[in-house]
Amino acid sequence: MKKVLLGLFTLTLVLVLAACGGGSKDDASGDKGTTLVIGASNSPHAVILEKAKPILAKKGINLDIKKYTDYVMPNVALDEGDLDANYFQTIPYMELEMKEKGYEFVNMGGIHIEPMGLYSKKIKSLDDLPKNAQVIMSNSKSDWPRVLGILADNGVIKLKDGVKRQDVTFDDIVENPKNIKFKYDVDAGYLMTAYNNEEGDIVAINSNFVVDQGMNPKEDAIAIEQTDSPYVNIVAAKEKNKDNKDIKELVKVLQSKEIQDFITKEWKGAVVPVSN
Repeated sequence: MKKVLLGLFTLTLVLVLAACGGGSKDDASGDKGTTLVIGASNSPHAVILEKAKPILAKKGINLDIKKYTDYVMPNVALDEGDLDANYFQTIPYMELEMKEKGYEFVNMGGIHIEPMGLYSKKIKSLDDLPKNAQVIMSNSKSDWPRVLGILADNGVIKLKDGVKRQDVTFDDIVENPKNIKFKYDVDAGYLMTAYNNEEGDIVAINSNFVVDQGMNPKEDAIAIEQTDSPYVNIVAAKEKNKDNKDIKELVKVLQSKEIQDFITKEWKGAVVPVSN
């Protein structure tokens, strides 16, 4: 009897240890491996991540993608530890968020550029822009230099010499012959609505919102940001996770030729891949 009880105790102990130990995580599907939770905008970010998902699965990394429709909550969730990383923002935007909100984030690697575009249902060309026209843009300060840069590149305004493009402010406008008015208190998620409602004369919209609505920035924008823009979309993580091997592997896969070729084919230049 004692031998039977001892055997049952030993079996129970083995089962408990097996359930509690091992060093690898199980995801919801029961697959072995680590689970990486990453926040992303619907398109193109989440679409790109879905393409990378099976590649990462073969490497033992299960990708759990959380989708967001705004630029605020992905950083809140990352800061609070609900995400391991996020993929939606540019370097200037992250730096501004860190400065204003005290986040301790790090750039894990650049993946692609989404050119900012100017859209209008009222005019077909910036040459047709009337006097006192209104340009609507997001309330994100990091977007303002991008919009001003497009207008300057197309001769609508002139900017002060010697100022880095990403540092440009409204105070750096030295010539504005058409007396363009700027409305910059709009949430980024509302910009497509403003465009569809024909608010203002021009609406400046980031490509991720545009492609999410089935539009092509290269075809539908009346003017678009140049591809040498410093606004590369990155994978961001908390500073303490800068050496996390799973996040590094995610970035490596996103920068791979397979994913870069997918981005080029899928968006035909509306989303431009980068390799670092």
